[in-house]
Amino acid sequence: MENEYSLSKFLALCGAASRRHAVDMIRAGRVSIDGTEERNPAARVTGREKILCGGRLLTLPKTHHYIMLNKPRGYVCTSEDPHARKKALDLIRLPGNPRLFSAGRLDKDSEGMILFSDDGDFVHTLTHPGNGVRKTYEVSMDHPLSPADIRRMTEGIRSDHDLLRALRIEPITDRKYRFILGEGKNREIRRMAEAVGNEAVRLKRVAVGALKMGSLPCGVWKKLSPKERALALQMPEGED
Repeated sequence: MENEYSLSKFLALCGAASRRHAVDMIRAGRVSIDGTEERNPAARVTGREKILCGGRLLTLPKTHHYIMLNKPRGYVCTSEDPHARKKALDLIRLPGNPRLFSAGRLDKDSEGMILFSDDGDFVHTLTHPGNGVRKTYEVSMDHPLSPADIRRMTEGIRSDHDLLRALRIEPITDRKYRFILGEGKNREIRRMAEAVGNEAVRLKRVAVGALKMGSLPCGVWKKLSPKERALALQMPEGED
């Protein structure tokens, strides 16, 4: 029996966009099937059709790429900023230059693990808030957090219509802490630190799910094995 996909999933599998962005592109009228514009992201396709996205013919790749990068400070994760001089994607070299998407982001001043893939479905699974994939960070503060600060951060802080919250905070040294986040909003740890009168002076992501960055050197990338990809979707040790 022939495989069927929703149109949005097909775009993601082809590396045309992340799953979420694919829905936006379809609804904007940028996709056609056999010469007819299709605005329904749930439309069913097999891949035998002539599917164009932005005028480009889409075909299912034979293989996908799954990459872990230890991002240095000073690099941005987006590929869409024309003014960015240092892009994390520029550190990755693959034959054929497949279009890679980041599974989440780190701001320019942060460092550590970023996962990239041309498998939009994998990226969607990692980043969708409903999946609650854990991210672990090692954070150096300007000065020690008090028990009250930690309590505020784990109970939740309102900021710009967002509820910022760490699932767990563990001290490593007097000014260095391990933060575990669920949803991972924009600059969440830095904003929480500011809310309690502190500053995150160094922030490094060290794990996604149960997948740890380990000793991967700064600025270096590697391909993920199927086992490592599965670990990224699992709960880290000690979480339930």
